[in-house]
Amino acid sequence: MPAAKQIEPDTINKSLETDIEKNAYEVNRASDEMAANTIATLLRRVCEASTYEIDNLIGELRGLREKLETDCDHLESDIAEHAKLSQAVMQLAGSDSVEDLPRAPRISQ
Repeated sequence: MPAAKQIEPDTINKSLETDIEKNAYEVNRASDEMAANTIATLLRRVCEASTYEIDNLIGELRGLREKLETDCDHLESDIAEHAKLSQAVMQLAGSDSVEDLPRAPRISQ
């Protein structure tokens, strides 16, 4: 019967150290990957939330712009109407008789 091969304690210790180092590296790598995935997920959520907020603000600003344009159109119309009325009042104030007044259109019944 052949004699059992003896393994030196230094060889066993080095083998164990190598295995421990490999396992520690794999655990650290897995932990780093999980941390990277967690950070990536959080960044994605922040980006999505920020994009959503920006889109909402853009929509609100577009609505305000439309309202501003509509209000400007109304003001321009009101100013033009006021100018016509002012001109009519100036003509009325400068006339000497009722005949000089502009004729109002007749209302049909």
